Amino acid sequence: MESWAKSLIDIMKRSLDSNGLPIPMDKSYCTEWASGLGIPRGGDTVIYTSCLYQMAPMINQLVPWIERIRGTPLSGLASVLSRFAGFVVKPNRADIDRANGILRNIARALQRAGINFGFLYEDEPYSGALLYEVGAEDIFREYFENTVLKTFRKYGVKRVITIDPHTHNVLVNAAPNYFKLDFEVVNYLDLLRGIKVKSRVRSDVVIHDSCLYARYLGKYDVYRSILDNAGIKHIEDPVITGKETSTCCGGPLESLSPELSRKIAKIRIEKLAKLSKTVVTVCPICLANLSRNAEGAVEVLDINEVIGTE
Repeated sequence: MESWAKSLIDIMKRSLDSNGLPIPMDKSYCTEWASGLGIPRGGDTVIYTSCLYQMAPMINQLVPWIERIRGTPLSGLASVLSRFAGFVVKPNRADIDRANGILRNIARALQRAGINFGFLYEDEPYSGALLYEVGAEDIFREYFENTVLKTFRKYGVKRVITIDPHTHNVLVNAAPNYFKLDFEVVNYLDLLRGIKVKSRVRSDVVIHDSCLYARYLGKYDVYRSILDNAGIKHIEDPVITGKETSTCCGGPLESLSPELSRKIAKIRIEKLAKLSKTVVTVCPICLANLSRNAEGAVEVLDINEVIGTE
């Protein structure tokens, strides 16, 4: 595991240097969602996708590739092979379209709430979250300072609206350990909490909690209140969905150990299915990992697919 972790960190660093993302993916996928929404470039307040929802479909395609080479003689050549992975491994188009739809739903909800924001388009930097989460703190610190901070300062960003727990955690819990941030960080869930929304589902649901949102970022009750506002009944269980007792989806462990990640996901799906066949997630990594391993046992949906403002 240790040698593979080093290879993985090398892959991420090389990929960041070449295409601005921690995986070998065409960065144009990161901006497709904003087409036609009339979102201005830059501004004091920006929505920050960190391309995480957009990368999730590619991560799903890369997991089998990781599984095939990890633990084999090829793992030592992983950083070299990864340069070609982007040419032979492509994200599923339907999954990309789905991610774009989720992002558009978020943006439209914010617009209808009267919140003005811009987007950095092709200049939006990845947050560096995965580097931090796999323990590459020195590389993360250098990358965050030279890329994320410089980009935000270049555009004069004063307020960042995050839309996923990994990016939010990096900005509020990780980066401040090294830097004094000169911008405010707010999560879109907090901005939508009091907004009138409607349900897009007919069934009761069960929430799969993001470990970061529930335990470390104080959002456990926020997304529940959003579902309540939409009139969506969420089935709760003190063990399966409790703030301190709900378990992980298995991600982003899939980049280190696909087998262990799959085992954790299967256990989680089995427990959630006891409460409802419709699982609501609030994180792109959870959405990808549970969907990839659901095999028809449950339907996994992002919260922005079950609520709407129209």
